[in-house]
Order: sequence, then C-alpha cells, then structure tokens
Amino acid sequence: MATTQSGLSRRRGGPSHGGAQTSHNGTAPLAPGVSSPPGASLNGNSLSQRFGGVSAAATGAGGASSRPTTPAGHRVAFDERDLESSEDQIMPKLTLMEEVLLLGLKDKQTIGIVTTLLLEVVLAEKAWGYLSFWNDNISYTLRGCIVLELALRHRIAMVRDPNRRRFPLADRYIEVVDDRLTGEVLLDEALKMMKISERMSVGTWIDLMSGETWNVMKIGYQLKQVRERLAKGLVDKGVLRTEKRNFLLFDMATHPVSDPTFKDDVLRRTLGLLTARTAAVPTSDLYGERVRYRTIRAVSMVCAAFSANVLENALVHLSYDAREAAFAKCDELLAEFSQWPFAAFRPPSAGGGGIGAGSASANVENANLAEINRLARGEMSGGEGGAEGQTQRELHLEVVAAVLEVCRRCVARR
Repeated sequence: MATTQSGLSRRRGGPSHGGAQTSHNGTAPLAPGVSSPPGASLNGNSLSQRFGGVSAAATGAGGASSRPTTPAGHRVAFDERDLESSEDQIMPKLTLMEEVLLLGLKDKQTIGIVTTLLLEVVLAEKAWGYLSFWNDNISYTLRGCIVLELALRHRIAMVRDPNRRRFPLADRYIEVVDDRLTGEVLLDEALKMMKISERMSVGTWIDLMSGETWNVMKIGYQLKQVRERLAKGLVDKGVLRTEKRNFLLFDMATHPVSDPTFKDDVLRRTLGLLTARTAAVPTSDLYGERVRYRTIRAVSMVCAAFSANVLENALVHLSYDAREAAFAKCDELLAEFSQWPFAAFRPPSAGGGGIGAGSASANVENANLAEINRLARGEMSGGEGGAEGQTQRELHLEVVAAVLEVCRRCVARR
C-alpha cells in the first residue's frame, strides 16, 4: 500500500497540502521528470532576462521604447496607419461638396401631374433621392466647393504677390502649397491638376473644372460626373443608399438618405445660421469645437447652397415671411464674406433706423451678423506660427473669399 501511495505521489508530483504547490513568486513548479529549458529557473528570472534582452535590443540605444504601454507596463502592438492623423481630427466627416449635395437631394416629392378635364393623374409619386432635373447651378457650384475645401484644408493659397490687390478676387492667381493627398478622390484629382499646371485664377479654375471653356487644349481639366461620384462616395460612407426608381418610362438610379443623422446636422447648421432670433450665434449647431474654421466653413456651406439653388430645400418647412428673411440674411452673408478681409466694407442695414417691432428685429439681425463676423475674424487670427503663420492663413482664407465672390456672381445672374 505504501508502495502504491509512493508511486502515485511520484506521478502526481509529490504530496499535496490542500492545493497546488507554488513558489514564492506565485508560479507553479515544474513536474518531476520534466526538464526545464537551459538558463530557465522556477522564479522566471532567467526567462525575463532572455526576453528583456530582446526588448532592450528593440528599444535601441536610447533604452526607451516607442510603443505605447498599459498601466501595468505591458507593451501594446499597434499599426500607425490605424491612428487618425491630426488633420482628420480637425476636419468634419463630410466635405462641403457632399453637404451641398445632401441639401439638393429631394426627400419626397410628386414630380409629375397630368391634369385633364375630369381626371388628375399623378406620375412618379413619392420619388426621392435625386437632384432636380431643372437645376443647372449645382454643377458649377460643386466645382467651386472643391476649391473651397482645398483652401480650408490648407492645400492651396493665393500667390503671395503684393500686386494681386489691383485685381478682383476671382482674378487672382492661386498655387498649391501642400500636395499631400486628402483621401477624397475629387479633391486629390483637382489638387494634382493644380500641381502640374500653370498658375491660374480662382474663376478660371472653376470654369475649367466645369467644362465652361472654348479652349480645346484645356478641355481635359473638366471634372466629369461630379454629382454621381459624390453620391457614390456618400453611399460608401453609409450616408446614402442606391435604389432603382421608375421615372415615367425608364428606370433611374436614386440615392435616398440611409443615415439621416448627417443630413439633420446640415439642416440644423443651416437653420442655426439663418434663423437665429438672438444676437448670439448658436455655436452648438455649428461644427465641432475641434473643427478648423468652423464658423467660416458653416458660412461657406450656406452661401454655396444658396448659389447652387438648393437652399430652399432646407427652408421648406418655414413660413413665407421666415423663408424670405432667411434668404435675405444669406444674401447679406454672401456679400460680406465675398470681400477681403471679410466684412471689411459692410454697408449699414436699411432697416436699422426704423421704429417699432421691425426696428427691434433688424437690430437683433445686425447684432447676430456682427457676432458671426467677430467669430470669423477670431478664427483668422487664431493658430500657431507667429506672423508668418498668420500671413499664410490669410492667403488660404483669401481663396475662400474669392470663391464666394464667384458664387455671388452666379446668384446675381439668376
């Protein structure tokens, strides 16, 4: 019996005293008959020395590892490409072109009604997710939004020439100052064209990208199928989805909104700027606090939507008087931000000297516009780089004013 117990004890690794036997540092000992690797000990000191040597070699001569560590001191493996760049953190999820396109998409509408003497036939009822067939302004404005977005991303700027002030804003030359890719196909395509081409003015670039030129040597500058490519990009981002709809006698691809959160943000931003009833600007309705030039970007988006003739889609639920007041305010914003510096020659409001309720509402509107201008000037002067950085930021934002000047001309031609 003793022999049997002794054999069992040997096979089990010795007698048990109420649980598994452990060493002083909490590690379980090796079973008898199992040889440990050379240089290893039960307390793990040799193993830690072996792996510590590898870690020390990986850290380099400085002895400090560049990998992130947990609070317990364990190193964490990561891929630097998975980390967001600093630019991704200060840019919104959607570009200006995509936001204007979202405003232009019809939600639900009856697009055709045939009326006879006794019968009214509705054609293609409840068709949505498409741009208006009769809107010939949005294509040109979308090209202007490409230039706007590149300027707000600090990719292009005005040519630093003191003599440029003799020319109108839209006739001043621009140049590429940063040729890093943005990750947006249309922006990168336009950026590459500007990089390899001669310097041209803001208005010329918008005309060439729109195909509005008689020069056959420059017809290759046209960006084709911009609306379709933007819609496809929004589908890839999960904002829209693709459906086939029957329009009269043929089928057509439409792009209804799949995630209404993005469009609701654009609508809230638009209404917050144009229908504010107080002197304070509802900054919570604008872009996030970390977004660069969030006030200037919001004003640019609203003015571009006004130029593209899609602003009415955001104001359709307002009363007639409120809608007309919103259009008038947007027109005034466009006039103030289409000059450089912004609102440098702001004319006094015609309703400022009135008496009664109209005078009070005009004073509130003037105070609100003044607050928007103050926020925009604060974004112009904020940042790093000292005097040189301030000058470079002004060259970027001067391009924004030039594009809005082109948009103002489009509105005046309507």
